[in-house]
Amino acid sequence: MTHSSEIRQPPGSGCTATEGEGLAGPSTQATGTILKEHSMALNDSAKDPTTYAAGIPVPDPEPVSSYHPVLIDVPGRPVPLAVRVTAPAVGSDLPVIVFSHGHGPSTFVPSFYGYGPLVNFWAAHGFVVIQPTHLDATFLGLREAGDPDAPLYLKSRADDLRQVVDHLGEIERAVPGLAGRLDPGRIAAVGHSAGGHTVGLVSGQTIADTSDGSTVGAVDDRFSARVMITAPGCGEDLNGPAAQLYTALTSTGFDGMTPKALIVVGEKDWNPFFSDRQDWRSDPYVAAPRPKTRLEIFDAEHGLGGISTFDAVETTDENPDRVAAVRALIWA
Repeated sequence: MTHSSEIRQPPGSGCTATEGEGLAGPSTQATGTILKEHSMALNDSAKDPTTYAAGIPVPDPEPVSSYHPVLIDVPGRPVPLAVRVTAPAVGSDLPVIVFSHGHGPSTFVPSFYGYGPLVNFWAAHGFVVIQPTHLDATFLGLREAGDPDAPLYLKSRADDLRQVVDHLGEIERAVPGLAGRLDPGRIAAVGHSAGGHTVGLVSGQTIADTSDGSTVGAVDDRFSARVMITAPGCGEDLNGPAAQLYTALTSTGFDGMTPKALIVVGEKDWNPFFSDRQDWRSDPYVAAPRPKTRLEIFDAEHGLGGISTFDAVETTDENPDRVAAVRALIWA
């Protein structure tokens, strides 16, 4: 199977990439030094955790604001869909990222409270980032519920992304100072881990509904860009322990995932609990129809250096340079 391109980030902060476009389109040369703009000392230790780009050219950051919660009443959902909106303080015709969090072991990181290292950077560089809190957020206490969609709530997660787009105008008007500043024609779906799987489900990836066996997953053309970060692979290669716990994942297939997508993987992101195959999380790139682009981060494990939050205990490969490179490359 022929795919469009592949990008690999070598050890250290330097990066090599094939020519192409990311969420922001062609890369833009920075007009100034981010660290200097923030009056920080120009040395290796002066790395603003929300704006540092690991040497990758990006524009100067803008101040950002964050507003939450915006609540959306969804019929049949046990609690309202709560979203957080993080946006540049200035600008118009702003593109939108709808970000889907991972499943994760922490109480608040797998929710709209997490992923600050990514969200703040993208907002400071021109995106409005909308983060829904899915039903599998630990603090909601629904992972052990009798719902057949539990504990991952994969079907509900995909519906959450669609609901955000359905209610985008309401969300925009609910946030002070944001009305009229969004570009509804430029919406990206981005997600990490289970969130990457969620992006797949609005991109033609499919699973079987655990309640009735029907097919879940279809292409939602309202998303013009898609990024799947360390997402699960083919269901048939899910190992027994994980298959028992996460039954819905066993039916994951990529035959219908036809849109362009950026697939981000870590070189060392392998956990035998999930699969015997060390390249399992590359399946959205390998098994899906072209065109796809894969970004492989050298030495990175599942957290890619700590993208889910700052100073997280669960980050097994904490590396601020790696995080900076990942978010800047996705942006670019």
